[in-house]
Formats: sequence, structure tokens, C-alpha cells
Amino acid sequence: MSGHSTYKPTTGLGKFMDERLPIVRLVHDSFVSFPVPRNLNNWYTFGGILMIMLVSQIITGIVIAMHYTPEATMAFDSVHLLRRDVSYGNTLQVWHAVGASMFFVAVYIHIFRGLYYGSYKAPREVLWILGVVIYLLMMATAFMGYVLPWGQMSYWGAQVITSFFSAIPLVGETVREYLLGGYAVGNATLNRFFSLHYLLPFMIAGIVILHVWTLHVTGQTNPTGVEVKSKQDVIPFTPYATVKDAFAMVVFMIIMCYFVFYMPDYLGHADNYIKADPLTTPAHIVPEWYFLPFYAVLRAVDFNIGIPFTDIVLIDSKLGGVLAMFGAIAVLFFVPWLDTSDVKSANYRPTYKIFFWIFAINAVFLGYLGSRPAEGIWIPLMKASTFWYFLHFIVIMPLLGWFEKPLPRPASITDAVLSKASSGGASQIDGAAAEPQSKG
Repeated sequence: MSGHSTYKPTTGLGKFMDERLPIVRLVHDSFVSFPVPRNLNNWYTFGGILMIMLVSQIITGIVIAMHYTPEATMAFDSVHLLRRDVSYGNTLQVWHAVGASMFFVAVYIHIFRGLYYGSYKAPREVLWILGVVIYLLMMATAFMGYVLPWGQMSYWGAQVITSFFSAIPLVGETVREYLLGGYAVGNATLNRFFSLHYLLPFMIAGIVILHVWTLHVTGQTNPTGVEVKSKQDVIPFTPYATVKDAFAMVVFMIIMCYFVFYMPDYLGHADNYIKADPLTTPAHIVPEWYFLPFYAVLRAVDFNIGIPFTDIVLIDSKLGGVLAMFGAIAVLFFVPWLDTSDVKSANYRPTYKIFFWIFAINAVFLGYLGSRPAEGIWIPLMKASTFWYFLHFIVIMPLLGWFEKPLPRPASITDAVLSKASSGGASQIDGAAAEPQSKG
């Protein structure tokens, strides 16, 4: 899609470097002259926002690590000393903590946009899979980072999450011991999590490079789902997409700054401002909000799976919950093959569009259920919501591809843009013509 390079060095130094290490050419071809579909909307700006957020999290994380002490008796105090005694330390720590939440806000919007516009379909299967890998690494990084403040919710969250591994037959306990560095959450655990939390963002950055590389090989999707067919369908990335992305980043950062400066603790948990105490269990152990949908899936499985009419248990409730939780993420890897429709964009799939919005509402509802206690009416609601989550991917997506009748699609991106412009112009003309009559 990108075609031949249009970069031409104009200085002697530029020509010298271009022949030996063409970094400037790479940047120019990737972020200046790179052709993008001319009909991209604002939902396509979250890829750039995620890049900025990743850089922000890495930089603030490195500076915080200079003041953090990964030792069980000092970790909690070192975080609060950073907030109280280091110049701008409070802003730095809050920016990093709120940034983690905003990072997930952006990635969830990015994922839902991909599901809506069919960004996972051929030839972009590898692009989608790399995105899911990035999401998994983000979840691991966020979990380990949440443990580092060594507050009550950090400590007991680590107890709960690491106990999942003990449900794995044969090797579960061994895996948990290696992860903890012993038989219980303690100083060795904190050291391991600190090391991994520092390392994983750089792994994410490496996979992001592969993700962007794959995007530039296959080209971007667009709201119509129609592939680029001519030069009229595309525009240069700079200045068109650059300006749109920059505007979206500014708006996103304004929202983030509102939380940082006016509601810094809104997205956190009050119990995490209490030092970790192995002898005092919080009333309700809940993860960060971005893990809540999967926490609801975990708790939805409170029954054993066995051979009917016998006492033989094949999968107990603990292992079943863990399998369901990880399965809710693993199913995303198979979405390119579960969706059997040839039409990419939901704009031309009226039935899929309805089910997509039901799925989106259900996913948000799962997050709400994850924050509720596992008792009373919440348990059947968790089961029903979890059932619908898997039903959407495993049953609804394949069946819709076979039975849904899509709407007519435009012949090209340019036709779609011109058709929209002409219909908008016609409506304006009709409105102007009708205005005198309404005044009369």
C-alpha cells in the first residue's frame, strides 16, 4: 500500500546517512508520506493516543523507580515519601497511576473499534493477534504494578490472583511458588513483581513496533471496510491524519489531566492507602476497574463439571473459573476465524451492528458485576452475562456470517466519501429551500 519511497535527502549529511542508516527515510515513509484512507474518523485516533500513553508510562515509571524501594517493610513508605517529600513527586505518582487507567480506556476503545469495523479480517489477522498480545502484556504489567504500592488491596490482590495458578493440575503449585518466590506473598514476591513490571513495558514497546510494522504492510482499515483501490482513495499521513491525531491526543490529555489534578484518587481504592497487613483481610477484595469484567467471569463459575449421574468431578469450580477467565481473553485470538462474514464494517451489517452493541453493553455490565459481592442476585447475573459473552464469539459471530444479509457497499472509498458529501450537500440545499416556507 505504501508504494515507493518519496523521501529525497537535500543535504550532504542527509545523503551520507541515507546511504548507511536510513532512519530519516523510515520515519518519513512511516509518518509523513504514508498513505491512509481518506475517510478515517475519530475512532481511528486511539492508536496514536496509545503510543503517547505508552511513552508517558515508561518515562514516569523510570523516574518513580529511582525513588521506589522494592522491600516489603519499606515499599509502602517509599511510595508515600515520593508523594510528600520529592518535588512534583505527588503529580508524578498520580500521573503514572491515572495513566494506567487511561491507557486501558484507550485500549478498550481501540479493541471495540476493531471489532466494529472488522479490523481483524484478512489480511490483518497477524495485526490483530499482535494487538491481543500487547493487551495481555498490558494486563500483566498493570497487575504487577498494582502490587508495588504494598497497600492492603495490593497485598490481598496478589494473594487472590496468584492463587489462580494453584488450580492448574500437576504443575499449578510449582508455578505459583516460582511466581511468589516462596509459599506466600512476601518480599521475594515484591522483588519479582518489581523486576517484571520494569521489564514488560519495554517488551510491549517492541511488540508495538511489530504491530505498527504489520499495519504499514497491510494498510489501515476504514469505516467502509472497502480496501484501497486507487490513489484517490488515500491521502498522506501528514498533515491530514497527523492533525486529526494531534487534536484527539489533546482532548484525551485534557480529560486525563482533569483526573490527575482534580480527582487523583477517584480510580483507586481506599484500602490501598493502608499498609499491607497479612493478618487483616479487607471486607471486599476487588481488582482495578479494568480487570473487573474478567473477575466477574471468574466468579460466575461456582459449580463443578463432572460426569452426569456420578460423583466424578472432571473440572472443579476453582479450575473452571480460571479456565473461563483466561478463555475470555484467549477467545480474542480466534476472532478473525470466528467471524465468517466477508463484510468488514458493521456499517453494512445491520444485524451484526445490533449484536455488537448488545455485546458492548454486556461487557460494561460485566465490569459492574465484577465490583459487586458474589452473593444474592449478582451470582445469576454474572452467569448470564458470562454466558452471553462467550455466546457472542462462539455462536453469534459464525452464524451471522452465514445468514445475515449485508447492505450494498460502495465500490470504493472515494465513492463513499463523495456520496456522503453529496447527500450532506443535498440535505443542506433542501433545508435552505424549506426554510422560507417554514417562515412563511
